[in-house]
Amino acid sequence: MTINRRTVLTGAVSGLAAGLVKRTAFAAGSYDPGASDKEIRIGQFGPLSGPVSSFGVLANAMDAYFRMVNEQGGINGRKITFINYDDAYSPPKSVEAARRLVEGDQVLFIAGAMGTPGNIAVQKYMNARKVPQLFLAAAASKLSDPVNAPWTMLWSTTYEHEGSVIGRHIASTWPDSKIAVLYQNDDAGKPTLTGLKHGLAGKTSQIVSELSYMIGDPTIDSQIVQMKVSGADVVSLITIPRMASQALRKMAALDWKPKVFLGSGNSSTRATLKPAGFENAQGVQALVTRQDPGNPLWAGQKDMQDYMAFLDRYAPNADRADDLYAIGYTIAATTSHVIRACGDNLTRANVLRQATNLSSFAAPLLVPGITMTTTPTDYVPIKQFQLMRFRGEGYEKVGGLLSAS
Repeated sequence: MTINRRTVLTGAVSGLAAGLVKRTAFAAGSYDPGASDKEIRIGQFGPLSGPVSSFGVLANAMDAYFRMVNEQGGINGRKITFINYDDAYSPPKSVEAARRLVEGDQVLFIAGAMGTPGNIAVQKYMNARKVPQLFLAAAASKLSDPVNAPWTMLWSTTYEHEGSVIGRHIASTWPDSKIAVLYQNDDAGKPTLTGLKHGLAGKTSQIVSELSYMIGDPTIDSQIVQMKVSGADVVSLITIPRMASQALRKMAALDWKPKVFLGSGNSSTRATLKPAGFENAQGVQALVTRQDPGNPLWAGQKDMQDYMAFLDRYAPNADRADDLYAIGYTIAATTSHVIRACGDNLTRANVLRQATNLSSFAAPLLVPGITMTTTPTDYVPIKQFQLMRFRGEGYEKVGGLLSAS
């Protein structure tokens, strides 16, 4: 297999202040492959090339975070070795990458792997090998199924939960609306559509246009034209950021001004709204769980100030407004929290145990009030959302937190 990218982080930066982290002995440590008294090996894969290669910055952020951890002495005295491979958003390559990480690199577990199709493709293999597949940058409910796949867990919420909250909001706020939906025809878009219809409940008949696109399609202009012709006055865009930007630009070109809803995966100020043109995004609404570094609203939050200081030192060339980079930072911080909780018991079973027993963990950069909670029977860490509306050059909060039932 050709390795497109591999980052190995070992050793602390010289010149650390003495005593920053006290090194202790681990004579009583319990270890599985990928862990020892000196090292913890973590794997990751995602699209560093291909149609959604922009998502690759998530891996860069995790790389930088673990570099910071190592500079500070590691976790419980152990250094992190972070290994990631490019799968080009291709499920067969995802399987190849997962096998290389588990069998070749012998990682303790995989964390933050990107993409719904790829993670679903490797899920059976990871569970058969009993290797944790944690905090995935995806949201399909089948990736948080403790009964059928107990070694696999998402980082945030599910597409169904998010779609359901959007549907309930539309049904209660605009009960007489005509609704148009554009969704990505894959394991990411279809579950969100299912959730949306669940939330609409008795009002699903008000969907007057339901159109899809494929991830490799160059444009969705024709779908937007059809949606306008349908007479819809509310639009739900279940898309990647690039397609959401195209949709907003095309709506403006058609002088069509419906109410537009985005989700947590395509609402980024930097990745979606800026390319669309802020003038074309006014009034857009979105559900979010994280603080968007491109939104001035969060600039005064301590989490955001800490994040910017992190970028200054460990990723000075990173786009400070890139929400995907911020997601990688938060996933790495959550992963570190779990490793820290493992103490000297660095077995795969204990890693899974700690990840599935999170109790109101306030991961950095979550919207204030939103926390992560998991149990051995509930693998969906986040079930609350903040409704936002875009005004001027940033989002503003609309009301309090919304909960998924």
